[in-house]
Amino acid sequence: MIELNEQHIIDHMTARLSAKYPTVPTEEVSRLIKDEYARFDDRPLREYLPLFVERHAKAELAKLAGL
Repeated sequence: MIELNEQHIIDHMTARLSAKYPTVPTEEVSRLIKDEYARFDDRPLREYLPLFVERHAKAELAKLAGL
C-alpha cells in the first residue's frame, strides 16, 4: 500500500511528467508511475524510490511520445 507521502510524490510526479510529455494522456502517465511504484512494493528501502520510478517513467514516456 502506498503511504500518504508517497501518494503526494506520485501526484507531483504525474503533474510534472504530464507537462513534459503533453502528447501522452495524463491517465497514462499516472498509470505508468503507479505501475512503476508497484514493482517496488516488496522492497524495504523506499527513500530513493521516487528517483528510480521517475527515471524509468521518463524513459517509457519518451517512447510513448515518440521522442
